[in-house]
Amino acid sequence: MSATPGPLDALTGRVFAAVLFDMDGTLIDSTPAVERSWAAWAPTYGLDVAALRGLHGIPARGVIARLLDPTVHAEAERHITELEIADVEGIEVLPGAVAALTALAASGRAAIATSCTDALAQARLAATRLPHPRVVVTASDVTHGKPDPEPYLLAAERLGVNPADCLVVEDASAGLRSGKAAGCTTLAVTTTTASADLLANPDADAVVGTLAEVRFVAGPDGVRVEALSPDR
Repeated sequence: MSATPGPLDALTGRVFAAVLFDMDGTLIDSTPAVERSWAAWAPTYGLDVAALRGLHGIPARGVIARLLDPTVHAEAERHITELEIADVEGIEVLPGAVAALTALAASGRAAIATSCTDALAQARLAATRLPHPRVVVTASDVTHGKPDPEPYLLAAERLGVNPADCLVVEDASAGLRSGKAAGCTTLAVTTTTASADLLANPDADAVVGTLAEVRFVAGPDGVRVEALSPDR
């Protein structure tokens, strides 16, 4: 009888030029703050919060474009940005995030590509004091946000590496599609999405619970990913 495949089997033996991390839901948990902000925002535009379901991982600009008339897009984006920047209460660093970023810091083989605007990303990074790499790509830097590949293509470009040699770490389907469309290998974490959904997601090459279940080992030739017990 054959052995059951491990969660990282697709990454075993691979060496990556860089690791490109999503931020919200992957490195930090901002869910309560996000939900409060959007719940306060939605009634202003005659929307029920239920209209926002399934849009996790998509930049605010993209969410607004799907839900509202173009005549109010700019004002609506300013409104949600102000609400989110003002509410950083309860945002926490997720398990394994600090260890992952610290392990890659000296090598310069890491970047963050987030759907937050620059101001919002800086507010959340400051609130959590999360150590972060020098390359942070935000929604302010791109024309097309996730699930478009532009955020991860730009992150790889700024690191000076081929996206086909990169590993993307994501918690959302939109982000996984973005990474896959950029030509990257993908590692999904089930911090905000049911594990069954991500295990069945064709854009996820490997799936773990949190970053506490993996170790990134940076060497002169690149980065390897090893499995860890979740309680280590």
